[in-house]
Amino acid sequence: MAGTGRLSPMDFVRKFKPHMAAASKAPIWLPARMRNRNSCTTLGKVGSLEARLTKKTRELRQAQRLRYNVFYEEMSAIPDAQTQFTKLDRDAYDAICDHILVYDHNSPHKTKPFTKARPRIVGTYRLLPQNAAELNNGFYTAGEFDVQPLLDKHSNLNFLELGRSCVLKPYRNKKTLDLLWHGIWAYVLENSVDVMIGCASIEGTDPNFLAEQLSFLHHHARAPEEWRVSALPERYTEMNRMAKEEIDQKAVLRSLPPLIKGYLRLGAYIGDGAVVDHQFGTTDVLIILPVSALNARYVNYYGADASRYNS
Repeated sequence: MAGTGRLSPMDFVRKFKPHMAAASKAPIWLPARMRNRNSCTTLGKVGSLEARLTKKTRELRQAQRLRYNVFYEEMSAIPDAQTQFTKLDRDAYDAICDHILVYDHNSPHKTKPFTKARPRIVGTYRLLPQNAAELNNGFYTAGEFDVQPLLDKHSNLNFLELGRSCVLKPYRNKKTLDLLWHGIWAYVLENSVDVMIGCASIEGTDPNFLAEQLSFLHHHARAPEEWRVSALPERYTEMNRMAKEEIDQKAVLRSLPPLIKGYLRLGAYIGDGAVVDHQFGTTDVLIILPVSALNARYVNYYGADASRYNS
């Protein structure tokens, strides 16, 4: 990009991200709500919206309630008895993850009667760093995709898993998604992340009905061999269901979930094979997004030091 006055994504990384040797991963990791309790965890602000990391158990509980509202009440996830009783979407990974929350300060509400009104949580993203995963039960993604060979192949790199993303319906717009991605970029820089991975979902469990979307991702976004990951053999669903020339690309791009389109614009690759998740009523694909592959346009947009939405 010489002569443009702009740096490439890797130039940004070299400039702002400290060098991290393979042996430098911390032996102990705690989520933000258990470390640096007095530090600022704001990741960006735009208008009345603010993105920040959870610092209190109460905030995590609100994120779990938001996820339940979106996944189980709005969408087609099937709750077990405990989930139905608590009205919370939660699992064992929540305790070891960081959680980005988006608050609307113009929409205060009370979670319980006679309590103080607080800004409403309207969006969330779950982040699982590699060192936290290694100290516990590995990545959540490993339940659907065979990620270990990728981790072994790039053992000198630091991985971050993204997951459990959801936004309240009235807030599913560019401003909210921008703020979430700004928060992730700030977190990536702060934690010297080299690669982001995670499952992304397409609503529906019939691969034949989703044939055009899956085939588009297979033909146009499949990861190169260096970054390729396959679905677990017992869960593997073929994505190559239509010939490339038969696909109406414009129609597919209109129908793909905004989150997947956002990943593709950022420069993400798609793994080999999809996984049908009957509990959540979705078909999942694997996202692989090396920081080195980030689209320079978006790195410039959010700022090399994630300063676009910092007040």
